[in-house]
Amino acid sequence: MLRSTIASVLASLLVVPLLPATAPAAPLTAEAPRVPVAVGAGGVVSSVDPDASQIGIDVLRRGGNAVDAAVAVAAALGVTDPFSAGIGGGGFLVHYDARTRKVSTVDGRETAPTAATEGLFLENGAPIPFSQAVTSGLSVGVPGTPRTWEHALRRWGTWSLDQAVRPAEDLARRGFTVDATFHRQVSENAARFADFTSSRALYLPDGTPPAVGSTFRNPDLADTYRALREDGTSAFYGGDVARDLVDAVRRPPVVPGATRTVRPGAMTLADLAGYTAPEREPTRARYRGLDVFGMAPPSSGGTTVGEALNILETTDLSRETEVQYLHRFLEASRLSFADRNRWAGDPAFSDVPTRELLSQRFADSRACLISPTTAMAGAVAPGDPRHPAPCATNGEPTATPYEGTDTTHLTVADRWGNVVAYTLTIEQEGGSGIVVPGRGFLLNNELTDFSFTPVTPGVPDPNLPGPGKRPRSSMSPTIVLDHGRPVLALGSPGGASIITTVLHVLTRRLDRGLPLVEAIAAPRASQRNATNTQAETSFLATPEAEALRALGHRFSSTSEIGAVTAVERLPDGRWRAAAETTRRGGGAARVVRPIP
Repeated sequence: MLRSTIASVLASLLVVPLLPATAPAAPLTAEAPRVPVAVGAGGVVSSVDPDASQIGIDVLRRGGNAVDAAVAVAAALGVTDPFSAGIGGGGFLVHYDARTRKVSTVDGRETAPTAATEGLFLENGAPIPFSQAVTSGLSVGVPGTPRTWEHALRRWGTWSLDQAVRPAEDLARRGFTVDATFHRQVSENAARFADFTSSRALYLPDGTPPAVGSTFRNPDLADTYRALREDGTSAFYGGDVARDLVDAVRRPPVVPGATRTVRPGAMTLADLAGYTAPEREPTRARYRGLDVFGMAPPSSGGTTVGEALNILETTDLSRETEVQYLHRFLEASRLSFADRNRWAGDPAFSDVPTRELLSQRFADSRACLISPTTAMAGAVAPGDPRHPAPCATNGEPTATPYEGTDTTHLTVADRWGNVVAYTLTIEQEGGSGIVVPGRGFLLNNELTDFSFTPVTPGVPDPNLPGPGKRPRSSMSPTIVLDHGRPVLALGSPGGASIITTVLHVLTRRLDRGLPLVEAIAAPRASQRNATNTQAETSFLATPEAEALRALGHRFSSTSEIGAVTAVERLPDGRWRAAAETTRRGGGAARVVRPIP
């Protein structure tokens, strides 16, 4: 019955009134329109930025496939959304091949330099202040984004790196219109950027952030992209770009007289040259007769989303009241985060029980802890996925460390039915704050995703630093299939709240029957095994929030959680792209050929 419910929900969307599908490409000197939903054929793109989405559509119109377009969009986001992503960072790409009906993934996560030890962020046995770790060369991981692009294009693309990066080079050279989000992000980082000669020169040339409506150009990044086009990734992982990158990490370009404590890193040219972006088996969870594929460790996204779905599998959420649906969603999130914090890490360094975390038997042993009348009090202890026992816990509760929230996500489908869900990041808004001199891109602060010390004293922590190790991530690019054919693909920024955001949209869409753009726009709350559930102010204003308080839920307020982009295939073969209506200024959905 649940299967027929999902089918009827998808079919019903054919008569839902739609916003305007798309618009012609706007001149890059004028702010392109932000449209949250587009329906049609020939291919679709959804990202946070109109210029980037339009570049992706142009690639699809010129015969490129989903991977070609995804790389082109990602490169463009490095221009227009540089405080969230760029070639100085990393990410995870999930790909669906329409010919083979196979889902594959690329792990482009940053790695710690070989000099890193468990004490990377310790001084005199104590953790250094988090703010000092963020704004430093010490926090910079070896970037994985260029290798991800290279790997994906060689494996599944039809365009060369030269072709895919060229539109972003042109965009960086020609410039784009500064919007309120870009202005805000520079303003919020102005104090950090002002302390580095290269960052100040790029983002604060006259001492103030670029004005809304002005044209922002980045000729240094354009030249770096040109080097990538002409020489491939060897231009980045070796040669002059590599030397400039390593020099910025080891000798951060601090403004003379600045009082900020900026610790240098220990990255070497050998660390860069040795970086690889391997393919990994995707995670897979069965939910309501569908196959939900995600990213395996070192991302915790696939296992944690999958475990939460398995916990919810035994309850028909389509028949629950709104309050009971939200209650179970929050409690399943709490339990899956307890297990994520204890077990997920880099599989090259830790024995991560990925298969067991995704077993229905383990999920059932956790689901029985959920009471329909009372919320769990605070953080709960993890279970033992290798030896699950009904309602059993294992050891002490494990808290969720802080992760930077300023990541970005793009989702693409092409005319052949290939799909890409790609989440990429430089971690904190503005990353480390360090622009590589003469190269035009910010370096990540991804190594702060490691635990500085064990989260729970005396309990093994799989996410401590180590040489060549990849820090645990929450990025959750997700593709859902029905009998081997795509139904839905999505992802989001948001640090650890990425997981709950993706879970929320999946259940809103598949169980509660909301149209995709409404499932994305719905007010959000994020429970990550803590006493308080983080909730948007719009969520706290709902009557359901008060009813949840009566069940024992406690909330803390935040302005917004996540920024989803998604695509779905409709029963008649058309595609819908959907994005945020208001969060981060609204997203940008585009389609090659609009068909209302």
